[in-house]
Amino acid sequence: MLDSFLTSTIAMAVPILLAALGEYIVEESGVINIGIEGAMLSGAFFGLTAAYFSGSLILGLAAAIVAAIAMNMVLALLIVNLAVNQVVAGTAINLLALGLTGVIYRRLFGITGQAITVAPIPTLRFGPLAHLPVIGQALFAQNPLVYLTLILIPLFAHFVMRTRYGLYLRAAGEHPAAADALGLNVYRIRWLALIIAGAMSGLGGAYLTLAYTNTFVEGISGGRGFVALAVVIVGRWHAWGIAAASMLFGAAIALQFTLQVAGARLPYQLFLALPYVLTIVVLAIAGGQAQSPGALGAPYLRE
Repeated sequence: MLDSFLTSTIAMAVPILLAALGEYIVEESGVINIGIEGAMLSGAFFGLTAAYFSGSLILGLAAAIVAAIAMNMVLALLIVNLAVNQVVAGTAINLLALGLTGVIYRRLFGITGQAITVAPIPTLRFGPLAHLPVIGQALFAQNPLVYLTLILIPLFAHFVMRTRYGLYLRAAGEHPAAADALGLNVYRIRWLALIIAGAMSGLGGAYLTLAYTNTFVEGISGGRGFVALAVVIVGRWHAWGIAAASMLFGAAIALQFTLQVAGARLPYQLFLALPYVLTIVVLAIAGGQAQSPGALGAPYLRE
């Protein structure tokens, strides 16, 4: 049972981690991307739809990324150029994505959507390593998106903390007026951050439909975008901390399945609520101690 739990933990953590790494970039630039849930949902739907009609998983992944980036570009226009309240604009994006995917889904596939299934992204197996006890299936028998996500963790850590653009990004998030005075284009920095985050959210959504469930149901993101927001806080705005927090929340989701399979005699609503209860508890313990970027959530208009 332990090997299944570990495998499920990683599978549940990956979409959260992908979205959270994108949110990490955005928040370092000074923007709170509440619309992350809508971007994930758009990526999940349009990725599966493109794969279903084209028969190509590559096109499905590309469509997921493009759809999520499009959502984030609308958000960027609102909050970067027009200085709309970031929470309100992000909420609007979430509602737009929920309504848009629901309408198109029912128009293309009817109310039940029973026909919309695709072959999953194939699993990579590393020979005898995949048969190791406990860790074999969890570490050496996953799909390529899992390994891509693991590779992205050190890349994002290096990108933000060790590169020139990462320095610009953090400057825009700490004191945008000072960054602008030094000749940095804060608007451009935040736009690029939101585009990167859109691509990551799209991959997270695509993972749900192309690698995990192989189908689509309305609202399939299931609050994972909001969990990703919490993960960034719990991870203290650092890629490795975000990875650890994602695994923690992935374990909480996997635990609800493990308890159900084990036949625990508890109302199923408690199992469903477990990850979100954990989110509240961990935020209450660690959230107040974390130091966010100085200008996070504050609109900026160049004078």
